[in-house]
Amino acid sequence: MKSHYPSSALPLSRLEALLPRWREVPLYRELLAPRNFGVSEPNFDQEFFRLPFITKREMREGFPRNFLRTGEKLEDLLQNDLVEMEHTAGTSEEQTPVFFGRGWWNAQEERALRLNPVVARVLDEIPHARRATLTTPTCNGQACFTNWLSRADRTLGTTLYVNLARIPFLLKEADLARMAAEVAAWAPQFLDVDPVHAVWFALYCEKHGLKFPSLRFILGSYEFVSVVHRHILERVFDVPVFNLYGSTETGHLLMENDRGAMLPSKETAFLEIVDPNLTGVGDLIVTTLSNDYMPLVRYRIGDLVERREQASGSTYVVHGRARDALRRADGQRITTHNVDQCFADTAGIAHYQLRQEDNGQCRLDFVPDQSPPASQALQTLTSRLEAVLQSPAPISVGAVDALPPTPSGKFRLTLQV
Repeated sequence: MKSHYPSSALPLSRLEALLPRWREVPLYRELLAPRNFGVSEPNFDQEFFRLPFITKREMREGFPRNFLRTGEKLEDLLQNDLVEMEHTAGTSEEQTPVFFGRGWWNAQEERALRLNPVVARVLDEIPHARRATLTTPTCNGQACFTNWLSRADRTLGTTLYVNLARIPFLLKEADLARMAAEVAAWAPQFLDVDPVHAVWFALYCEKHGLKFPSLRFILGSYEFVSVVHRHILERVFDVPVFNLYGSTETGHLLMENDRGAMLPSKETAFLEIVDPNLTGVGDLIVTTLSNDYMPLVRYRIGDLVERREQASGSTYVVHGRARDALRRADGQRITTHNVDQCFADTAGIAHYQLRQEDNGQCRLDFVPDQSPPASQALQTLTSRLEAVLQSPAPISVGAVDALPPTPSGKFRLTLQV
């Protein structure tokens, strides 16, 4: 399996320094035993790249004993307030428990946020900047709400969790009015959003002429941020939208800067791209560097990412979930990002889903913006999609009132059925 990462750029000293601690973790104890894994240069990088990948399956099997060092008990760590416990959202597999040191989540998030100079200036100006979070209430990173809770119960520190519905398209006017009133009263400096939930909220605000003068920027996270989502959020709220990419188990790995480039948070994780295709898009492999309680060594996160080498360092393009990729007529993989670029200048679409059958035929369903797309715009869009996919038949298109989420509460822009 080819790793698309130059060995000369591998931070050998950082990884070698962590090796003794990794060996204390039962999951890696045998794998990294000195008899199986050497530690001296120049062979360390070669041996590291030969290590097998882990997935959520290995994380779940034997949890928490597979991560606890000799003498450690998860109950004691929790009781002594040394760790925080969470679960992954369960987007592609069943929910997986994770734990990390107390305060680790906020620290690694701020490291990533400060890669963007616009965000860094806001955090310097307002160290305790308030955020309003709009995402699926099934699980939102640090708090999960499955029943109605008061605003006070949904306020944790500087964060107000706003929405209480899994499917934003089904929200009633009264629900959206309550959400808007809460955001206005909270006066956040930024929104931290799942893009689909945020777009539906934004359209309500636009319809009623609502503005939030305190807003300085929006973080798009939790799932793939489409160009159609970004366009509406920037139009309605008149602040920049920045993509923050990561996961509950790894922390935040990439942050979009003010020039639109995704930069890696190097203190949080070491990133590899394996099995890249001809355009450099491959599977993202993550080795975490800062969560000592539950380190992940060569973790296959399930996402497709492209690395672009720049004079100033590597930047990245997130292409979406590997399982959401479609197939071209010649068998080439077409990612969610490839599809999404076809929508770049198409107005009138708030959200969409492109489904591909086994025979290659596709259907595009979309939720309209305030004004639906013109017929000529839809024709141009479908022509682009057909060219990208080499579709064997014209793509059928239809406007819908809602698109359902997955059981985890996330939405899929592209999928094979």
